[in-house]
Amino acid sequence: MKHYKSHHDNTQDEVNEPIYDYDKVYTYADYLKLEFEEMVEIIRGKIFRMSPAPKTNHQAITRNIIGNLYVALKGKQCQVFNAPIDIVLPIENKKRKKSTTVVQPDICVICNPKIIEEKAVFGTPDFVIEIIAGKNVKKDTQIKFDLYEEAGVGEYWMVFVDIRFVEVFILENGKFQRLNTFSEDDIVPIKTLPGLEISIDDIFEGL
Repeated sequence: MKHYKSHHDNTQDEVNEPIYDYDKVYTYADYLKLEFEEMVEIIRGKIFRMSPAPKTNHQAITRNIIGNLYVALKGKQCQVFNAPIDIVLPIENKKRKKSTTVVQPDICVICNPKIIEEKAVFGTPDFVIEIIAGKNVKKDTQIKFDLYEEAGVGEYWMVFVDIRFVEVFILENGKFQRLNTFSEDDIVPIKTLPGLEISIDDIFEGL
């Protein structure tokens, strides 16, 4: 996890725009060296400021999903993680420090223990969930959607806080295919974890 130290006050409102030096392509090696005061991600070599601390609804949804997945996966090889955690997405035939993408998904499941190291995860998660509210819409529905698809994430959920629904995409032949949109009273199957499911009521419990 890294925090960005701003040099220009007028960049503070550009929550989802690339920041720092527009002309430089940043790598994981740069990410380890830079000093930050807030959470950032590197996406295709550009540094993006993350949103301010999540609101309570966002945290409640994270807690609800993590709780369900933790119980379901206890004793199994797959592990569930939530932000902040550095996920360094690999580039074929390049060393890990040359990677130009370091992201922090809200929630992810990783079934290959070999890519989990103390400092970061060096590889592609099997299942990613982003919880979307406010200004994160473009970043999570377009920029990260394309990124996770290209990286080979098997399943991508977008949980929309304000309208209380979940959109599910499954990777087929290298492309995300929309499985369905789930809302009140629905049960959402987890295709990458056969036999597991979570209800919309459980996801939004307490909200």
